[in-house]
Amino acid sequence: MTIERSNPDRLHSTPGYHHVTRVQADTLIYLAGQCPLQPSGELAEGGLTGQTAQVISNILTALEAAGATPENVVRTVIYVASTNQPDLAAVWTQLNDSPLAPAFTTASTLLGVAQLGFQGQLVEIDVTAAL
Repeated sequence: MTIERSNPDRLHSTPGYHHVTRVQADTLIYLAGQCPLQPSGELAEGGLTGQTAQVISNILTALEAAGATPENVVRTVIYVASTNQPDLAAVWTQLNDSPLAPAFTTASTLLGVAQLGFQGQLVEIDVTAAL
């Protein structure tokens, strides 16, 4: 498996992600949107920070179960239930300061959205990995 990440010269610089991720792989892994639910099914406490920490934990668990690591991630889509840009920036910073950080050097999209699926849910992340 090979993963090539690049930023074409004629595109703007990025805060850590790459515009283009090219993959040759035998296996693709698609995680369901990872929500801030604890193993008990309860929504994680602690607002945006606590929920983001739970999503990070859930993604790491799911990747491990699939035999993958954050370095195998080739695409992420991050959804934050906020139209406040500092909230989105805070989530991006927390993700990049976590053990999951290598996943966000790849093709990534960060979106502020009106609402997510669970009552009180503030963050969700879709992840694709390649082996």
